[in-house]
Amino acid sequence: MTASATDSFRITAEPFYLSRGGEVEVFAAACAARLPVMLKGPTGCGKTRFVEHMAFRLRRPLITVACHEDLFASDLIGRYLLQNEETVWMDGPLTMAVRCGAICYLDEVVEARKDTTVVIHPLTDNRRRLVVEKTGEYIAAHPDFMMVISYNPGYQSVLKDLKQSTRQRFVSLDFDYPEPEKEARIVAQEGGLEPAAALKLVGLAAKIRAIREQGLTEGASTRLLIHAARLMAAGVSQRQALRTAVCLPLTDDERLLETIEDLIDDLF
Repeated sequence: MTASATDSFRITAEPFYLSRGGEVEVFAAACAARLPVMLKGPTGCGKTRFVEHMAFRLRRPLITVACHEDLFASDLIGRYLLQNEETVWMDGPLTMAVRCGAICYLDEVVEARKDTTVVIHPLTDNRRRLVVEKTGEYIAAHPDFMMVISYNPGYQSVLKDLKQSTRQRFVSLDFDYPEPEKEARIVAQEGGLEPAAALKLVGLAAKIRAIREQGLTEGASTRLLIHAARLMAAGVSQRQALRTAVCLPLTDDERLLETIEDLIDDLF
């Protein structure tokens, strides 16, 4: 794969990211040592933004795959396609990353089929190679290739968890929602709000996260706060912005909606 072919996977503008303490240095060191990295943390806490920031910082192409239960190994590796009455091989995103030396990011990897994740094993140990059974190729990974996966431990179950044989191949970084001051800076920057208004949104998120034991699957993420901030910056009323960007995405339960709306009334 030529350098020009990877241009579309390069991040040209630096994504805004605030370090939480050492993760930038650890990721860069893992990249230099050709070690795979696993990111763990709740939905919308900044895992994907962090990978984008590091891809820009390290000047590597970034190929992202959103994993789901219908993701087959062939979706990652590639398949034969019919073009102009000829059968041609088309590389999948993982194969492209291996060939060109990109960062391959498997987002929410536990959502993928179990037999799919096995294909990354030879890439995450000293072999650093990809086996393409359909073509008979053994592709040695480009020196700049890096494997990164993420998942949300809050969704773990007996049926959806990473096998130890997969987990122990990775350097792991633990993510959570930022400290209030940092989260307010992120919401203000990304949402176009004044710092004081952003801090109020973060205060609301903290209260919502505190009631997870009442039935919420997840607390209000930083991503949801940014969505609300952008609506408010666009002229939507505070209450309407918070209801549509925070309340309704979190739950359909009327009791929980009333509880969250009570929290909004208290703070706003």
